[in-house]
Amino acid sequence: MSIFERIKHLVQGNPDRVKVGTRYVGAGEPVFFIAEIGINHNGDMDIAKKLIDVAVEGGADAVKFQKRTTTEILTREGLEKAYTSPHAYAPTYGAHRDKLEFNEEQYKELMAYAKEKNILFFASVWDKTSTDVMHGLGIDAYKIPSADITNTPLIEYVSQKGKPVLLSTGMSTFEEIHDAVEAVLKHNHRLILFHCLSLYPAPEEKLNMNVMDVLTERYKPLPVGYSGHEPDLLPTLVAVSKGACIVERHLTLDKTMKGSDHAGSLEPQELAQLVRDIRRIEKINGSREKVLYPELIPLREKLAKSVATTVVIPKGTVIEKEMLTIKGPGSGIKPRDLEKLVGRVAEVDLVDDALLPKEALEWKHR
Repeated sequence: MSIFERIKHLVQGNPDRVKVGTRYVGAGEPVFFIAEIGINHNGDMDIAKKLIDVAVEGGADAVKFQKRTTTEILTREGLEKAYTSPHAYAPTYGAHRDKLEFNEEQYKELMAYAKEKNILFFASVWDKTSTDVMHGLGIDAYKIPSADITNTPLIEYVSQKGKPVLLSTGMSTFEEIHDAVEAVLKHNHRLILFHCLSLYPAPEEKLNMNVMDVLTERYKPLPVGYSGHEPDLLPTLVAVSKGACIVERHLTLDKTMKGSDHAGSLEPQELAQLVRDIRRIEKINGSREKVLYPELIPLREKLAKSVATTVVIPKGTVIEKEMLTIKGPGSGIKPRDLEKLVGRVAEVDLVDDALLPKEALEWKHR
């Protein structure tokens, strides 16, 4: 069986909407907006709460954090490695990571704060212990970060928790994406895919937004969205215009703050603007039905054309094509029906240079 046959078989029967907390994500639903707080709280609870406030005020549907168990994701060497980045919060990488981690009680407090603010709360989980912590807190969904898309044991572990799985694809091949999708769907059909580029900030010439179309085509009906790290708004709006049903953007209080993710994040006014623009796009995209709105009718009658006479046509005359032409206004017989009038017998006198009455389509043929 080819990989494409495997994909088709794998996604067959999956839902095109996934319930996340109290909301649905997918076909026919408004775009679901995630404000990714991640580690932009810099280990400070007050900043974390301010970011939740900003997300609420900006119109986001959910906030997302990141949870790691440092000793579980790094070897001793990795923990003790000197960390000299300008974004470092400690002299070793392990200590730096610990500085950016909240404990279970702190997350419990943040979840309660988010609930009070009526915004959904979930997290990216980087290891099994962190998954268990978040499961115990009852989060609304789990995100598999791009870095763990090849971590099949973690993906399967998370998928068995019974909550929606959001899978980011920011540093992977198509083959790796498919393996990860298979790992989730073995246990859980509530899967959402994200097109992503894991560069902070992400240069637009490397975004390759058309990949989102490929994911949609290959994994239909699974919902597909976009996780962006670009410094501005346009690429995310392009993703929404291309059909992203869920969007994730990093949020910061200030792009110049110390920390690796701030530069690729949105400041409060940008997040609010982006949400407003997304809602405008939804309004602009509107319905798939072609609607002839009432206010269009008088305009069409004024500007469109109808079948008219070129000569006087006495009652009883057999109408010939040369007796007819196309002129405005558009309140009469549509031009497409001109041929239907040829050969009919006029039942009333018709003056020249005037619209034929609509009932002429019912006159008998000779």
